[in-house]
Amino acid sequence: MAGVDGQSAPAFSFPLSDPEASCYIRPMSETLALYALTRQGTALARKLALELGGTVHAPRRFADDGVHPFESLPELVAETFGAFDGHVFVAAAGIAVRCIAPHLKGKADDPAVTVLDQQGRFAVSLLSGHLGGANDLAVRCAAVTGGQAVITTATDTAGVPSLDVLARDAGMTIGNIERVKVVNGALLEGKPVQVFDPGRYLGAEGELFVPVPDPDSWRMGEPGVWVSWKDDCPDADALWLYPRVLMLGVGCRRGVSGDEIFNHVRNVFDAAGLSLDAVGGLASIDLKADEPGLLEAAQALDVKPVFYPKETLDAVDAPNPSGTVFRRVGVASVSEASALLLSGRGELLVEKTKTNTVTLAVAREKKKEG
Repeated sequence: MAGVDGQSAPAFSFPLSDPEASCYIRPMSETLALYALTRQGTALARKLALELGGTVHAPRRFADDGVHPFESLPELVAETFGAFDGHVFVAAAGIAVRCIAPHLKGKADDPAVTVLDQQGRFAVSLLSGHLGGANDLAVRCAAVTGGQAVITTATDTAGVPSLDVLARDAGMTIGNIERVKVVNGALLEGKPVQVFDPGRYLGAEGELFVPVPDPDSWRMGEPGVWVSWKDDCPDADALWLYPRVLMLGVGCRRGVSGDEIFNHVRNVFDAAGLSLDAVGGLASIDLKADEPGLLEAAQALDVKPVFYPKETLDAVDAPNPSGTVFRRVGVASVSEASALLLSGRGELLVEKTKTNTVTLAVAREKKKEG
């Protein structure tokens, strides 16, 4: 599973989930690699990088200031393919296909790939159009060059909404990526899709989406989308979407391992019926900002940890203050106060739970208006 800030997650013994079963869709390309093969193509790649950001790669004879030289494009792509969120080839599509083919894993993992001719007349979304953001990347490239974006994904050409795009834009995790094509296929055929989304996180609107007011109204066997921060969907054939609204407040002793922290989180979530795919953040006191186990657990959960000073935590009215915690770190609550702060003073779903080494509280993010 990809880690925080695009880094590879370490080989812990506690992977969050099967990478083929669950996918958190980030907004499109945070880091961009651009490749060119000709002098004209290199000039276009530099123009794109100036507007979109990114690192330009070109053959050594064209690589002047600010351009990274390479000797072999396939060897370079073997090194860069998993290190960037998006790739732009100013080259023939066949060259790009042959370079990336050995490194493809699946739609939940592959980065965005867009191909342009060296005049910039066409920007073709080649790989990971929805989940990776290649369609958006092609549109942005075409806007820079004054060319035409070429999009071939069926929902886009048919003008119907795509569930993976809706989920991506809402910052959700897809729990069973293989069901996207089933729901999108129903939309393409004009069939209604039922949506259970009591929190209105997805924002699916239109005549093809049929709201389901309560679980008892769900129709088994029909195309549908179940949106929840709980593990509560009764239909294995539905598309499961998880809003990342569960905020963890964590306290721990010095030297605690990432395994211990993660295992406690998992046990608490299992007992409460909450989904790990809905975790959106982790927070603690700033005294723990360098605690390796805490940082490892945050990375395994694919969140960037937040650390609050004790003065900020002390201002939170937590339901279970502790004299022992106060004597150790100078504040009466770490886990509950951190969870409430990170959730924007939302609902405390799980009050402080503890083992000998870890304390945990879980709060649901306060729903933003508008």
